[in-house]
Amino acid sequence: MVNKTLDIQGMTCAACARAVERASRKLDGVKEANVNLATEKLNIDFDESKLSIPDIQKAVEKAGYKAIIETTKKTLSIQGMTCAACARTVEKVTGKLEGVTEANVNLATEKLSVSFDTSKVSVLDIEEAIEKAGYKASEDVISVDEDREAKEKNITSLWRRFVISAVFAVPLLVIAMGPMILQGFGMMLPEAIDPMMHQKAYSIIELLLVLPIMFEGRKFFKVGFKTLIKRSPNMDSLVAIGASAAFLYSLFGVYEIFAANKSAQLYFESAGVILTLITLGKYMEAVSKGKTSEAIKKLMGLAPKTAKVIRQDKEVEIPIDEVKVGDIIVVRPGEKLPVDGRVVEGNTSVDESMLTGESIPVEKNVGADIIGASINKNGSIKYEATKVGKDTALSQIIKLVEEAQGSKAPIAKLADIISGYFVPVVIILAIVSAAAWYLSGKDITFTITIFISVLVIACPCALGLATPTAIMVGTGKGAEYGVLIKNGTALENTHKIETVVFDKTGTITEGKPKVTDIVTAEGINNSYLLQIAASAEKNSEHPLGEAIVKKAEEENIEFLQVKDFKAIPGMGIEAVIDGKKVLLGNKKLMDERNMGLEALKEVSDKLAAEGKTPMYEAIDDKIAGIVVVSDTVKENSKKAIEKLHNMGIEVAMITGDNRRTAEAIAKQVGIDRVLAEVLPEDKASEVKKLQDEGRKVAMVGDGINDAPALAQADIGMAIGSGTDVAIESADIVLMRSDLMDVGTAIDLSKKTIKNIKENLFWAFGYNTLGIPVAMGILYLFHGPLLNPMIAALAMSFSSVSVLTNALRLKGFKPIR
Repeated sequence: MVNKTLDIQGMTCAACARAVERASRKLDGVKEANVNLATEKLNIDFDESKLSIPDIQKAVEKAGYKAIIETTKKTLSIQGMTCAACARTVEKVTGKLEGVTEANVNLATEKLSVSFDTSKVSVLDIEEAIEKAGYKASEDVISVDEDREAKEKNITSLWRRFVISAVFAVPLLVIAMGPMILQGFGMMLPEAIDPMMHQKAYSIIELLLVLPIMFEGRKFFKVGFKTLIKRSPNMDSLVAIGASAAFLYSLFGVYEIFAANKSAQLYFESAGVILTLITLGKYMEAVSKGKTSEAIKKLMGLAPKTAKVIRQDKEVEIPIDEVKVGDIIVVRPGEKLPVDGRVVEGNTSVDESMLTGESIPVEKNVGADIIGASINKNGSIKYEATKVGKDTALSQIIKLVEEAQGSKAPIAKLADIISGYFVPVVIILAIVSAAAWYLSGKDITFTITIFISVLVIACPCALGLATPTAIMVGTGKGAEYGVLIKNGTALENTHKIETVVFDKTGTITEGKPKVTDIVTAEGINNSYLLQIAASAEKNSEHPLGEAIVKKAEEENIEFLQVKDFKAIPGMGIEAVIDGKKVLLGNKKLMDERNMGLEALKEVSDKLAAEGKTPMYEAIDDKIAGIVVVSDTVKENSKKAIEKLHNMGIEVAMITGDNRRTAEAIAKQVGIDRVLAEVLPEDKASEVKKLQDEGRKVAMVGDGINDAPALAQADIGMAIGSGTDVAIESADIVLMRSDLMDVGTAIDLSKKTIKNIKENLFWAFGYNTLGIPVAMGILYLFHGPLLNPMIAALAMSFSSVSVLTNALRLKGFKPIR
């Protein structure tokens, strides 16, 4: 028997918990299954020989919920990777470890995102497995400055290697190719190095010129042969075999020139130029990679390095890492606010635009919340640190963007599969094609040319970079505009959306309703009706209830004592006030309790047609009147819905309001489909009904009340400032609470997926055409034979072209 804990998504009440327990206990091999609704976890004991985790997950899913194995997620930096085959190897060795549920390598960021069961495997085990495969993994947290420094050091090193290689490669190429080129102009090389006159001198000069290039390119050989021995060859293996073949064949040629006085074909220039061009390609790739992660660098660079705190009644400046929860921080005008907190002294206005996109400064008084990395504009304040380090809003956003950039989109699966087999297949093709030409009667020089060309033209890098670079730029661009996309799957699926469902309150409307009208039955006055309603709603947290309480406070109405208060979800409340039984809620509640609404029907219908929400009030089983509440439509709602219509997307609205009120709001903003009088727990099933019509559905809500619906939708979008709940429940978080960003997210997804498809087309197309040409297919039809140096140049620029295409996404701008 084993014991496991699984996270359960989609539960809203005790009935859900029982349903999950029932579905789990029915499975053969389960001894015990208990659900904790508060923590949303299933603790289950089962026989591993009869049952597996996927079986349990499938059973829970059939019951209408989602079970996720409780795992720890870590991001490790990987050193030593050079191409997609390396990334595939790291994923493979990590994925084989018992307890690892997911392992994704992002070649562009050189990071491994791994989810694992800590009871079965540790970070140390993962690092050791990766080291055995020939790479180095570390969990060390690198600051933005250290990261930039390391990348700049690598770029500088590659440039130095290229320059030194080029200094020797250019004369080597001139000497080797000179006789052919100069002959066309009636010129010749100097007699001392002419191969026709002094072959021994010519061969020694070529050897001396190629040796520094081989030394500068030693990393290709070191990594290439090491991975070949470990049976996980990569791009470096192809380069190492190709360059070594050219060098060793030429070295044998030098031996023959000196020992047997024979003339020989030398390939030193091919080995030297191949290594030089590929080093140039690597340099350009490193520069382009740096540009793809600019968004994350900008976010990381927002946080100040130090903070002024009060310690022992003195103001001291300390590194931001040393700030603790509870510290009192002092901030003066123009300074950045170091961490999240709450104002305890003073008042000011704060520019939060770098995180929320809201350009107007926000007023902050005592008790107001502070977001770290925002800018203090005009007042001095003291505030208490409530979140520091990795818990701050900025750190959570950075983590979210990093995780998104490290994730994989489903579209990348084909490239991943091919990358795993690519290098071994290329080596086999190189050997087979060279052998075939040799057996057909071609000489060893021709055969070597074919062999080297096939090896160096193949490019697994382009395949490996096609998807992650576009995802990195796309998610980074989204973050720049306040659209936080959680992962590659969300980014890909968003472009398929056909219907967007908006929650009404707080999403389409401001979520700050006001009492606009009071309608009373005969014998009841306005003040008494409002007094009873406000007293009943005093303990309610519903926005409509808060509006009634606020109205009573404005009119200085005294609140009465409430007994036997009971909330009726989705309908209203009941209580005993002033010795009378009170009901307050929507039409559904009144109909259920058989309250006759005929006398007020005409006026309530008129108010509902104006988009107002009637709250019916009954006292001692008789209708006493209506308190009418209205919520204003957000400024951008109509424009945002027009934008979605222009993109060919259907728009629906879901609300607990009565149908007349809902349809009046829908008419104002141009909604296509109205889902009215829906209880909170039924929102997810309404989304499911739309999905059952075969539509891809996005749900837009506040990320708290709408969590089940957000989880049910193909894409959940949370409107809000990136709260923990919103981030957990949604696939996309719209930081600016602006509905225009729904269209931005969909448009960004479409453009990113288009970019990925272009990259994959280029990567696949390049290899599909390039390898046969290198194998001599054109030569068969009296065409040219591919020179290995041209093959190396093409290989280098294939990766650069994919990166350059991905960088075009940096020009993305939202349609406003």
